[in-house]
Amino acid sequence: PGTIASLRVPGGPGTRFDTMLYQGYQVPPFYDSLLGKLIVWDETRDGAIARMVRALDELDVGGLATTKPLHQLLAADESVRTAQFHTRWLEPWLEQNAHKLNS
Repeated sequence: PGTIASLRVPGGPGTRFDTMLYQGYQVPPFYDSLLGKLIVWDETRDGAIARMVRALDELDVGGLATTKPLHQLLAADESVRTAQFHTRWLEPWLEQNAHKLNS
C-alpha cells in the first residue's frame, strides 16, 4: 500500500502495459497485488526477451516496492533466455539469487 509518486509506462511496437494506476493514486492495503501487467511480443524468443528488458528499463512505478527487480533478474538469466526451466525451477533459483534482490 502507498501512493504512486511517479508513473512511466513502457510502449512501442510489441509492448503493452495494462494498468489502472495513475500518479497520485492511493493503493489501499486491501488491494489485489497485481498493479499492472506487462505484455511483450516478438516473432522470436530472443526478440521478445529484448523487448521485455527494454520495457522493464522504461517502467517506473515510484512510491511502491514492485517486482520489477525480480523480473529484470529473470530476463537476464541464461536458463530463462534458453527456455531451460520447469515448474519447480523458480524456488531454488530464488534461494540462490535472493541476495541480488535484497541488496
